[in-house]
Amino acid sequence: MNINSIPALVHTPGHPLALQRRAITGIALLVCALCASCSSNNDSNTQAASVTPTNVTLTAAQRQNIKLYTVTVASFDRTIEATGAVDFDNDQATSVLAPISGPVSRLVVSPGDKVKKGDPLAYVDSPDFATAISTYRKALVTAHTTRRLADLDKDLLQHQGVAQKEADQAETDAASAEADAYAALQTLVSLNVDPQTIKDVEQGRPIARIQGVIRSPIAGTVVEKLISPGQLLQAGTTACFTVADLSRVWVMAQVSNSDLPAVHVGDTVDVITGMDAKPIKGEVDNVAALVNPDTRLVAARVVVNNAHGLLRKQMYVSVRIHSLRPETGMMVPVSSILRDDENLPFVYVAQSDGSFARRSVTQGYRVGDQFQIPNGLRAGDQIVVDGGIFVQFMQNQ
Repeated sequence: MNINSIPALVHTPGHPLALQRRAITGIALLVCALCASCSSNNDSNTQAASVTPTNVTLTAAQRQNIKLYTVTVASFDRTIEATGAVDFDNDQATSVLAPISGPVSRLVVSPGDKVKKGDPLAYVDSPDFATAISTYRKALVTAHTTRRLADLDKDLLQHQGVAQKEADQAETDAASAEADAYAALQTLVSLNVDPQTIKDVEQGRPIARIQGVIRSPIAGTVVEKLISPGQLLQAGTTACFTVADLSRVWVMAQVSNSDLPAVHVGDTVDVITGMDAKPIKGEVDNVAALVNPDTRLVAARVVVNNAHGLLRKQMYVSVRIHSLRPETGMMVPVSSILRDDENLPFVYVAQSDGSFARRSVTQGYRVGDQFQIPNGLRAGDQIVVDGGIFVQFMQNQ
């Protein structure tokens, strides 16, 4: 726009004074807008030019402080870092249910106690127990009586003292009574009745006090006590104790979706309980088929030898899974990776003219003191691994 034409436009004959003032004001605003637009474009171009990285050229003396590394394709064993929680080995832990109904009369174990299979855990004043013993005692008497009568009829049959039909019926009654006695005996066995008590019943000896017993089904450690004296138990439904073999436990490691392809059954694992703790060795035993809907993670079950009892249920631990299936990729030293103003990774690559160019890269897995670089580099590229900070300083000057 020609600024010299502004007075002619304003002082047109016949315009009122107010109209002239408004025209001058509008033209002034238009000129300011045009100037501001030009200034903004110039500033934008200047800023774009200032952030565009240029190659860095160093003197021969400066290059003496720069160390280069040639990028190659290498094979590596990937290590997956994860967190996990300790759980019982469910193959060696069991919840002890009340086999009989009745009030608890006495507890004989506490959490932490070690027990053997069959050891008593608690005593119960149970009518079921008394009924089962009484039923077995009566069944034994009936079986003995019917067997004696069957043997007598068999002898009489040989001397034609009874008919064949009567002898057959006596034998049938004896066999039925013996079957009832065996069923009553199995009821006592299922109730974990002491073998000595069963022997006393079979020999007709009296039992001083009829008490039911809750016994440990496995050898291990009592880890939970869920009942108290006087509590009324319901057979088959009331959970009384949890007994577990703690010499081996599970660690449920939580693996992200991106790391899942590298985790397989049989992979060795280091379980770490603290900063200075020595890693405990384990092995991946199972990888879940489902994703946790809350965390979007997949559980990898790690079997760990816990002979020293260092791992406790619900303890949080760190897990390092060492994949047994090697992978290949371009690996670069950790010291070669730098970060820009947006915290994005880049490296300096030596050019054919002796300069150094900044190149953005994708940072992958860390293996020891190296990073995998999935994108951004080619085999044969020479990158700065020592002195990169100096090169970055020189580029920013």
